[in-house]
Amino acid sequence: MLTALPRTSFDKIWDFHCVGQRADGRDLLYIDRHVLHELHAHHAFAELQKQQRKVHRPDLTFAVQDHTVATKPGRDDDTNPTGTAFIKAMREGCRNNGIRLFDIDDPEQGISHVVAPELGIVLPGATHAVPDSHASTVGGLGAIAFGCGTSELAHILVTQVMALRRPKRMRVRLDGALGAHVNAKDVALRLIAELGVAGARGHVVEYAGAAARGMLVEQRMTLCNLNIEMGGRSGFVAPDRATFAWLAGRPYAPQGAAWDRALAYWRTLQSDDDAVFDREVVLDCAGLEPQITWGTDPSQVVGISGRVPEPAAVDPTRRAAAESAFAYMGLKPGTPLAGLPVNRVFIGSCTNSRLPDLQTAAAVVRGRRVAEGVVAMVVPGSSSVKREAEAAGLDRVFRDAGFFWGESGCSMCAGGNGDRGQPGERCVSTTNRNFENRQGPKVRTHLASPATAAATAIAGRIADVRQLLAGAA
Repeated sequence: MLTALPRTSFDKIWDFHCVGQRADGRDLLYIDRHVLHELHAHHAFAELQKQQRKVHRPDLTFAVQDHTVATKPGRDDDTNPTGTAFIKAMREGCRNNGIRLFDIDDPEQGISHVVAPELGIVLPGATHAVPDSHASTVGGLGAIAFGCGTSELAHILVTQVMALRRPKRMRVRLDGALGAHVNAKDVALRLIAELGVAGARGHVVEYAGAAARGMLVEQRMTLCNLNIEMGGRSGFVAPDRATFAWLAGRPYAPQGAAWDRALAYWRTLQSDDDAVFDREVVLDCAGLEPQITWGTDPSQVVGISGRVPEPAAVDPTRRAAAESAFAYMGLKPGTPLAGLPVNRVFIGSCTNSRLPDLQTAAAVVRGRRVAEGVVAMVVPGSSSVKREAEAAGLDRVFRDAGFFWGESGCSMCAGGNGDRGQPGERCVSTTNRNFENRQGPKVRTHLASPATAAATAIAGRIADVRQLLAGAA
């Protein structure tokens, strides 16, 4: 009697969606649903119009306005003039192709990687494509998601398949329990620090272990969001009871008997006990402290009590990058990160703009004031998150402390909507990239968690949230 070979979660999802193979060896992977955004979709729409073709499955295609929309209250198409053409082109392309658009004034508008999960557009075991590098954020639900270029997007829209070489399989086991005020952002930054920006290249990463299982679904999305920053092709946490409970009742999730059938399938998606991975990595999360970047890529990370590294301590293959980062960031080796004065704090982006992120930050901010001279911003990831936060009074907590409370959108993550720092400013940000000039010309960005960012805004200097709260107690 033949027995089936043990398979990973990734194998199960990939094999289920593989509908053919090209002569060049790439698999044709069926894409269940995709979400477009205005910064890139108009190029794909223009290509379809040139070819006189239409979107094959508009019912499986969704669109958002997120990258270029202004975050100022009362915004409209023209509040950010550089985004007006993108917004209008997206609207026209969606109208011509019958695509559901979450427009600038839609009650469900927001960042694609926030909106898709919270509405149940993305589901466990599904394949998902987005013209954005942080597509794998939705892996927090157990989906396999891929970023795609604009030409590739046009192909997907017409055929509903994506041509891919089968990635290798990698499991990252997160052992132990996270300490107080340490969360998924800190875990992800530590992983990138240890593996490097190419450490997961060519792999789809499954995050497993006690720490991953103990995370809220929103934190799992943060973990998967940063997967691309260590080179991963995609990343996910296999779905479990927490996933199913989180999804139940979402607008686009299955209902009734369809839900029962979906649930039965989703429960099969755990990796088999004897499944083999091409690479395995273990991170002990017990004792992990809040993490923060010191340099200009997401692998240049230390614990909050750490110092900018000495050149001799840097891996020789990363030394040139470190020297460049010292110069851009205006830091000397051996400088402590805690206590470094900052000019700006940003809490938001597809990495850290969901309700639990805002609740975490508000718990630090409540009853305190932003330090004099610091510009502090909170931008919810979706209009739904914004409504829920306001219903809980979180907006008042932030406003009373001196934060700007914005409308939902990508905002200062890459500054495509005009939200940018000033040259020479030092910014602590909950975003995913600290590249040179990303948040504005000559802006020096330190990536951190919402708790660390909130504590820093109050202190006016990079701060250890544990010490800030212990001092208050």
